[in-house]
Amino acid sequence: MLHRSSPGAVGSRPIVLIGPMAVGKSAIGQQLAQQLGVPFIDTDAVIVAGHGSIAGIFAGRGENAFREIEARTVADAVEEAEGTSTVISLGGGAVLDSGTQQLISRCTVVYLECDADTVADRIARNSGRPLLAGDAMGRWTAMFATRRPVYERLADITLDVRHGSISELGGRLEAALRNHAAAKQEVEK
Repeated sequence: MLHRSSPGAVGSRPIVLIGPMAVGKSAIGQQLAQQLGVPFIDTDAVIVAGHGSIAGIFAGRGENAFREIEARTVADAVEEAEGTSTVISLGGGAVLDSGTQQLISRCTVVYLECDADTVADRIARNSGRPLLAGDAMGRWTAMFATRRPVYERLADITLDVRHGSISELGGRLEAALRNHAAAKQEVEK
């Protein structure tokens, strides 16, 4: 059973974190969920638990099969979280699916904004990302250039994650969510 957030705190819609690979969606999402006392769903972790490693899915079944699994996983997470402030982190490319874009329009969408310098060390340490095989930073930069306008268009809130610890970023995001919820309530009056 999912927790129901207190009325007016951050709203009663799922909070969906989007942004490029290695931006910190999982870490910031866990921090935020802990601060709010709500569940956290990492859709990549759900995929790995049910289907094996993402690299293995790409290698064995291809990117299209992975994207189908990802879209179903996101849909299940959003449906499960409906009416709550559950925090959900999406994989970097999940928002490219038009069905996912429609689903998350019912949520509060937070774009975690960064630059290549912010993620370079994380990408160098984690070579298990199939879309970054070869020239990892070159591929990341090209993907980010393509995906950034989608992230920006879908976002209700943008959080710059270039500076600050995970707990500081969680605090800033919680404040932004409270302000967003309060502004929505004012508009609805």
